[in-house]
This record gives sequence, C-alpha cells and structure tokens, in this order.
Amino acid sequence: MPWPDLLTRCTFPPPGTAVTCAVSGGADSLALLVLAVESGCEVTAVHVDHGLRRGSAEDSVVVADVAAKWGARFQTVRVQVPPGPNLEARARTARYQALPADVLTGHTADDQAETMLLNLLRGAGIDGLAAMRRDRRPLLSLRRADTHELCAQLGLEPIDDQTNADRRFRRNRIRHDLLPVLDAIAERDVADLLSRQADLLRDEADLLDALAREVDPTDACVLAAAPVALGRRAVRLWLGGEHPPDAATVERVLAVARGEAVATEIGKGRRVVRHKQRLAIEPGRAAR
Repeated sequence: MPWPDLLTRCTFPPPGTAVTCAVSGGADSLALLVLAVESGCEVTAVHVDHGLRRGSAEDSVVVADVAAKWGARFQTVRVQVPPGPNLEARARTARYQALPADVLTGHTADDQAETMLLNLLRGAGIDGLAAMRRDRRPLLSLRRADTHELCAQLGLEPIDDQTNADRRFRRNRIRHDLLPVLDAIAERDVADLLSRQADLLRDEADLLDALAREVDPTDACVLAAAPVALGRRAVRLWLGGEHPPDAATVERVLAVARGEAVATEIGKGRRVVRHKQRLAIEPGRAAR
C-alpha cells in the first residue's frame, strides 16, 4: 500500500466525514480522490468539464472509473466558458461556481509556490504571499512528484491536459520557465522553500488580522493613531467583501481618518465620510 506515508502528510477531515473532491483526472486530483477514500472519508468525486479542448468530455469517464474502483460516488458537471481574455481565470471562476463551497482540491506544494510567485508579480502584500490556505487543500504538503508516483504505483493513468504546457498562461511560464531558473540560481528546491515561507506569512497575516479587529475603523482618532500596518488592515477588514479594497483606496480612507480629507470614494458606488470624528460608509456622489 503506497499511501500510508502520504496520508500522514495530508490534512483530511476525520474518518466518516462526507467530502466532495474536485477531480479533473490529472495526477493531483486522482491522488486526492484515492487518499480521501483511504483516509476514511465518504467521498463524492465531481468532474467539471469546461469544454475548452477536444475530447474533454471523455475525461469524466476516466474519473468515473477511478471513483467506482475506490467506492466513491461520482458526478459530472458541464460549464460554459466563452473564448476571450483571462480565459484561465474565468475557467477557474466557472469551475468553483459549479462546485460546493467546501469542495476539496488537489493543490500541492508546487501549486502553492506558483501561486505565491503569481501574487508577487501582481504586487500582492502579505495576504497574497501567504497564498492558499490548507482548510480545503489536504495535499498542500505533498509534492507534484508524490501524486504522480502514487498514480504510477496504483496503475492509474492520469489525463495529460495539454493546456498545462501552454505558455500563454502566466502560471505555466512560472512552472516551466521561472522556477527552474530559480532552482538553478539558488542551488536548491525553491518550490519547497516558497511553500514553507507561505505558511510562515499566513501565520503572521492571521496575527495581524486578530490585532486589527481590535481597532475600531469608524473611530477616526483611534484609526489615525493606530500603527499604520494595523490601520491598513482594519480598513481592509471593514470595507471587506469578496474583493478587498486596493492599497490606494485604503490610503485615502486613512487620510480621511487623519483629517486630510473629509470624504473619499471607495468604489462600487460608495464613499467613506468623516463627521464628528466618526467614519461612515454612504452612497457615493454618482449613486445619489
């Protein structure tokens, strides 16, 4: 049995827990399916077909066969992703919209390193560099080589998605071009290093969030007097939402708290105003 050692490095929920696994048919997701079953979870494997390449519908047959062999339930879902810019991001959005919120995915430490570098290139702060959390990614301590080796030992034939070699996508350029160069320069396995660094940054980000929640962002005096790092995070937590405000918006809100402005637009038809040393969110001028 090749999986006991791998399971000690995974973070699956307790045996008997019902889980949904996103299974594309690649080595990472097939390993996720197998390891979830072997961990004792009650597994439903869901395959999402984006219809972006010829023969993609046949991938569900591969996933269904592996699910049946390991005694997991199986579902397939078809989503439409129109051609155009940002195809990779839009396909990911469509995929997650078709899956339950608590779905488990087969992301590995290699994916973590790539995500950290992607976010660095986007100018992300500590939260972006902390990359992916482990709560729905039980394989995040495994390497891509581990999942391929598991499939080989079990006689499973993963689907080779050719889009993973398409250098039009930035993640693929990081995977195939940037990381090998970084390995050569550092003379070490950089992906493993970046994955561990992401864990450290996530712990620090969580601590800063806990401290920032003690800062009342609606009290202009308190917000202005707070250490700037906590003030920024307090504003981001306050404005919140699915897409937190950018750095420029946060700085404008802090300027209002310091009395350098009486109000500022924050997007989405809203603005922050100061009245008697209190900050409040109200409709923006254009929304009135």
